[in-house]
Amino acid sequence: MLKILPSNSAPPTLPELLAACQREERVAQRRLYSQFHGFAMSICQRYARDRDQALEAANDGFVKVFRDLYRFDATRHPEDVLGSFRGWFKRIMIHTAIDHYRANERHQHQQELDDVTLNQADGGATPLDTLSYDELLGLVQRLPPAYRAVFNLAVIDGFGHEEIAEQLRISVGTSKSNLFKARAHLRTMLAQCTTSEKARYVVR
Repeated sequence: MLKILPSNSAPPTLPELLAACQREERVAQRRLYSQFHGFAMSICQRYARDRDQALEAANDGFVKVFRDLYRFDATRHPEDVLGSFRGWFKRIMIHTAIDHYRANERHQHQQELDDVTLNQADGGATPLDTLSYDELLGLVQRLPPAYRAVFNLAVIDGFGHEEIAEQLRISVGTSKSNLFKARAHLRTMLAQCTTSEKARYVVR
């Protein structure tokens, strides 16, 4: 069993910690939660309306992580266990955050859609390309929920429109339309911000 080690001893490796969590050892589960809580919150906050909603999604995500941890085989990726686990962990958190989005936001805030899908390509570089990652996320948090969810899934998390449509239970055309509109909103917001004002929207 995983034991609390003396302060001068090395902490358990990630494979050891995961194995202990699979055995449902509470000390190991608390350690894993502590190590990955910040990562979980950074994902869930991008989809949530506020920190409390993000925390609720993150905690639900951890329940799923501990429940399904037997599905993750650390021995299959011995050269990069951390990277492999983070990818597996991230997908669980994204799906959980989307579940919360559907429950809390979709029916209240879904935007009216155009009859024709807006799928125009952007022409060259835009002011968005000059933003840092944190500045971009700060502006994304100001988008309407329906646009924010699609932008996060498509641009930040790399999902395709078919997968986004399945996750959000919308059409592929709606996904493309909302992504186009999200980018247009971001460009408008950016144009209205001075350099000093941008800092206010950096995600902490």
